[in-house]
Amino acid sequence: QVQLVESGGGLVQAGGSLRLSCVVSRSTFSINAMGWYRQAPGKQRELVATITSGGYTNYADSVKGRFAISRDNAKNTVVLQMNSLKPEDTAVYYCHAQLRNGVVVWSNWGQGTQVTVSS
Repeated sequence: QVQLVESGGGLVQAGGSLRLSCVVSRSTFSINAMGWYRQAPGKQRELVATITSGGYTNYADSVKGRFAISRDNAKNTVVLQMNSLKPEDTAVYYCHAQLRNGVVVWSNWGQGTQVTVSS
């Protein structure tokens, strides 16, 4: 069974940095886009950043210039480097991978990792 295993969350002061990593394990399928989403208490899950297999990136306006997403296709890994963190970045961050088997495409999610930014 495919698993997305996240690491790197934690508590940091405003202005600090954190690095989130996610590895897709036990997968024999192709991986299209990978990315990170977040969900703050009382709010809907929102896109943070995505990256295609070809390296094209997309960011939420709120994190542009502060966050950077990258991936290692050989290792099925995606990384989110978060700098200049703000209290409003506090949320549970979820890794996402779009898997493909021929023409069939589906989504897989990690279990989530907590990021807390103190003011």
